[in-house]
Amino acid sequence: MNWHLVIAAVIGYLLGSLPFGWLVARAHGVDIFKVGSGNPGATNVKRTLGAKAGNTVFALDVLKGAAAAGWPLVAKHGHYLGLVMQEDGSWHGMETFDVAWPYCLTGLIGAVLGHSFSIFTKFRGGKGVATAAGGLIVLLPVSCAIAAAVWVATFLVTRYVSLGSILAAVAVSVAAWVRGNPLPLNIGVTVLALFVIVRHRDNIRRLLNGTESKFARKPSGQG
Repeated sequence: MNWHLVIAAVIGYLLGSLPFGWLVARAHGVDIFKVGSGNPGATNVKRTLGAKAGNTVFALDVLKGAAAAGWPLVAKHGHYLGLVMQEDGSWHGMETFDVAWPYCLTGLIGAVLGHSFSIFTKFRGGKGVATAAGGLIVLLPVSCAIAAAVWVATFLVTRYVSLGSILAAVAVSVAAWVRGNPLPLNIGVTVLALFVIVRHRDNIRRLLNGTESKFARKPSGQG
């Protein structure tokens, strides 16, 4: 057994389990599991408590995903990625990434599972979008940027956060395959994307029957 992978998974799970949405809501005297959609993710926090609280949760969820995917690079090689563009267009440090990415991916998978099934909230949690995005910024920044663009475009056109997240999950998987990454990495990213989509199954039902809530800005003076 590769104990380094086990350690990466456990640390990733514990990082992902940090229930920032629940903690921020509790700081405002709210049980996020009992209001709105009942989801502890940034979207429900933002709808319930306003932009500042929601954006804080989003940033913290992104950071825990990035930490789960990034710490193996620091632990194994004593520096963070070191991916610096050279004059010839090559990336200095790719050998470091080639060695470390299995541990990074394992840590990220652990983090997404921890976010979705947190040990600190009786295995309740969010859908893993922000946490997955944070880790993918470390693992596949270009593919993640493409997915982010898809999310933004979808949201601006439809105002559906859920649809943007679903299409972004599809986009990051497709981009990973197109860009020719190692096969196991592409498979892992695809599994993560499918997991995020499955976590949106209730949203998909509501989208299909026309009852999904659009995200509308609150009138000025609220939140």
